[in-house]
Order: sequence, then C-alpha cells, then structure tokens
Amino acid sequence: MNQDVIFGINGPVVTVQNSRSFSMMEQVYVGNSRLVGEVIKISDQITTIQVYEETTGLRPGEPVYGTGAPMNILLGPGILDNIFDGIERPLKALEAADGAFIAKGTTVSLLDDQKEWDVTLTCKAGDRLSSGQIYATLPETPIITHKCMVPPGVEGEVIEVKPNGLYRLHDTIAVLKDGKGRTHELTLCQKWPIRNSRPIARREPPDVPLITGQRIIDTMFPIAKGGTAAIPGGFGTGKTMTQHQLAKWCDADIIIYVGCGERGNEMSQVLDEFSELVDPKSGRPMTDRTVLIANTSNMPVAAREASIYTGITLAEYYRDMGYHVAMMADSTSRWAEALREISGRLEEMPAEEGFPAYLPSRLADFYERAGRVQTLCGQEGSVSVIGAVSPQGGDFSEPVTQNTKRFTRCFWALDKSLAYARHYPAINWMTSYSEYFTDLDPWFEKNLGKDFIQYRTRINSILHEESQLMEIVKLIGADVLPDDQKLVIEIARVIRVGFLQQNAFHPDDTFVPLTKQKLMMKVILYLNKKARQLISASIPISRIIELGLFDKLATMKYDIPNDKLEMFDDYIKDIDTSIATLLDPNAAKTGAALPMPAGAKA
Repeated sequence: MNQDVIFGINGPVVTVQNSRSFSMMEQVYVGNSRLVGEVIKISDQITTIQVYEETTGLRPGEPVYGTGAPMNILLGPGILDNIFDGIERPLKALEAADGAFIAKGTTVSLLDDQKEWDVTLTCKAGDRLSSGQIYATLPETPIITHKCMVPPGVEGEVIEVKPNGLYRLHDTIAVLKDGKGRTHELTLCQKWPIRNSRPIARREPPDVPLITGQRIIDTMFPIAKGGTAAIPGGFGTGKTMTQHQLAKWCDADIIIYVGCGERGNEMSQVLDEFSELVDPKSGRPMTDRTVLIANTSNMPVAAREASIYTGITLAEYYRDMGYHVAMMADSTSRWAEALREISGRLEEMPAEEGFPAYLPSRLADFYERAGRVQTLCGQEGSVSVIGAVSPQGGDFSEPVTQNTKRFTRCFWALDKSLAYARHYPAINWMTSYSEYFTDLDPWFEKNLGKDFIQYRTRINSILHEESQLMEIVKLIGADVLPDDQKLVIEIARVIRVGFLQQNAFHPDDTFVPLTKQKLMMKVILYLNKKARQLISASIPISRIIELGLFDKLATMKYDIPNDKLEMFDDYIKDIDTSIATLLDPNAAKTGAALPMPAGAKA
C-alpha cells in the first residue's frame, strides 16, 4: 500500500509529509489522475513537488507515486515534424485522445511506438562500440537521416545484430556485452534527463558564422555556429517575427522552436507559417527539419519552466548525430516569470523585482549548453541558442535582460521607435553588439576578403557619426551643417533604408547571401567617396542629391536579384557617369568617367 499522500496544495506546488521515498529531482506521479511532477525540495519533514499539469480538483490524501528516475524525455525517431508541449507530450496525440482541450493525467506515448521505420544497421557482431557511436540509421524525414547512437555510459562488444528491415521504436536491433558481462539491448530510442547536458568529446572555438541572410545580423552583429544571442524588446517590436526569419533562413540543419509562455494565437501563426514554408535548401516543407514545442501562456506554469530544458535536450540529441541545430526560445522572460511564481509559492526569499536569487545561475545553465563541439561519434555538431527577452515596458535594466547579457555574446536590441516606423528588423545599431568579431573575422577574410571587414567598419563609423550629428540637428536644424556633414546624413539614410532595413515578404530581400551584402556595402561606400570628391571640389550637395543616386541605391536591394550580382558593376558605372556630368557636362556625351579617388576600390 502506498503511504505517500498529498499533504498540501498551492497551485502547481504539492507537498508530501514525512516521506523517505523520494530523491531530489525525481519524476513522480501525483494524485489519482497521475499528474506528472518533479521533486524540487526535500527537508526532514516535507517533500515539495512541482506539478507540470493543472492541479484543479486535486485533494489532500491522494497518493503520490515515485518513478525512481529523474525528469526525462524520450529521444528517438519521430521527434521531427512534430509538436510537443513543455514535457514532450505530442499535442497531436493528446488531441486524438481528448479533443481540443488537454485533459489532466492523460497518458500518451511520447513518440509514436507503433510506426515502423526502415532501419539500416551499421555495426556487426564482434564490433566494439562506445558511448555515442552510431549503430543504425533510418530516414526520419525525406531530408534528415536519424542516427541511432549508443547511450552515454554504455559500451561493449556487439554480440547480436538484427538484419536490416522495418522495426518499431522499442524493438531490440542489437545487443552489447560490456566488460562486466552485463548485456545492453539497443533499440531505436533512449531516455535522457532534461536538466543534464549530454556528454561531448571536446568543444570547438566559435569561428564559423551562423549565416542568417539578414544583413544587419550577418554583417553588423554576426553570431557564430554554437553561439548565443539575446533578442530583447518591448511589446510589438518584432521579437517573434525576427526569430521566425532566423528559423526559416539560417543555415542550421535542424530548427527547435520553443514557444515558452507565448500567446496561443502566436503559436498558431507559427504552425501555419511553418507548414506552408518550403525549405530553400531542399525544396521540401520546412517542417521536415523543425520541432515545435508549444507551451502557451494558458498552460500550467511549471511546464513552462521545463519547456526550455526539453528544447535544449532535443537540440543536443541531434547535435550528437553531427547536425547543426538552431534553437529559438520565445521567450525566456516568460520562463523567468514561471520561476518567480514557483519561487513565491515555495516562500523563498525574493531577490531583485521578486525573481529568485538563483535566476542568474539558471540562465547560465541554459545558455552554456550551446556550443560547437566534437561529438562522441567523431563528427562536428553545434547548438546555437537565440533567446527572446520581453522586458516589461521595454526596460532593458530589468533583471532578466541584464543577466541574459552576462551569458550571451550577441545582443540584438529591438527598438520601439524603429518598429513603429516599420523598420524591420527593428534592431538598433547603436545599442546592439556582437562579441564574435575576433573569432569570426578570419572566416570572413578567407571567404569574402579583407575588404568585407573594412566595408563593415566604415559603415559602422558612418552610422555612429550620423548619430552624433543628429543631436546637433535636433537643436539647431540641418541647414547650418557644412556639406560634408550633410553628406554623412544622406549616406547614413541610404545605409539605414537600403541596407539595414529588410523586407521579409520580398522574394529577393527576405534572404540575402553574404556576397550580395558585401557588394551592397561596396556600392554605397563608392558613392560616398565620389560624393566627397565633388564636395571637395566645391560642388554643393544639393546638386549631388538632384542626380537621384541616393534614392537609387536605397532601392537596389529590390532592383538587383540575388542571382544577378553582375548588375552591381552597372551601378558603379552609373555613379561614375552621373557624377562626371557635374564636373564636366560634356563627360556624359563622351562617356568619360572621373578618375577614382586615392585608395578607393572598384
């Protein structure tokens, strides 16, 4: 007879009195409905459990059952092209069991255990396998091959291998015998505790960029594969939209999208968009390489706290196969609010703004699971983590944003005024930063040339110079500025509108290859040098503006297709021809061009 019964209930927090049955972080089942829970605190008299399901109707005296294992999830084929809640229960299976609303205590298989997979064994009897080595492969989706790996902590000699063929999730396909004579059955799946990072062989330096096709990110504030980034912004500034763009276009093999405490209509939009989107690399539906974890704001608060650990564990699993994974957490502020609510119910001493004192360490535990690594099977894989932060009132000085900055190396600060002006992505180039330049510049130099770095530096310098000039303009107006400073403002406008601003709905502007980004900077800076040459020849800037070159460059992102980059040469020639007419009206008739300024590149 079970002696462990509920003593007290406080929202998602349940207590058991005078129990010696449970261990810290153990997964348990609470009440007659067998709600999923986890032990989070043990004292001499009271065991405290957080429940991942709705506790309405739960009563003192109902039994609590231990499992003897930590909170874990099932890892195997069937994860991709699926939608889970915060503890990896498939929402499609829950809907089939209960309808549109999730019932309490519903038990479903975390992965489809009846589906048959076409398995190819890669080992034979007599082989020695160690942790992380691949013993079988199968096509999980038409574009992703699932690799079955020896679970961590298991190694030995293969003593039995099944033939290639169709197998279900829990079928034994190989048997290992370790040095102590114990046998280990290898199936298509394994379990792993979500709060523990999976083992690796070694970490690699973050010296390869995660290419996103978004100019302000790739050029101005790049992130490395295996890197971490924060996207803070107030309501309506485009956090979710920016993450959608990154999920669609970044050059990761697999996308894990965690909707942590977001509104249900936003998650519905994600599901609709991803189901319709075609993967540009394969031509297949985007869902073939995407996992969605939907934990909306009306779901139990404790499951919200677990959802990002579930997401990062899934990401590490595919990383261990040798894939590059990008994880989007939207948003970590909702996750931190779940921590705060549970902490309050535990009557813990609050720290700044009511958040628990362990908020920084929890954020560190999460973000430090990112990285580019050498896996146990000898392949390279990575997990890049991009977390949205939703500070109340757009106040970046609040604890979640400030502590996130400590553990991420990219900070893409969204600006409310840019978003309201329809400038997307609304990343503020003055307050954002990336700490990956030192690591990534050798890659950019090797693949794009030194001039790419020089162009970026010059573009950044112009934007900062414009920011300083605008302070003067606000006080005394632009008319009093000398022409060379007016040119800075005009060129900065071209950079802002023509380069930093990007249209997600335009076929050529939604994703821009790095080569085109470089050529766009080259043409803008070429116009800047030519215009400076004219100003030094005492030609007023008003006459230069009348040529229409600034407006033409502001729209070249639409006018030059991504597969016709030779058109940039025509823009260079057009600048030469147009500007030549200001010095010599006959130059336009003869086609002569001005000599290039010293140090300029064609």
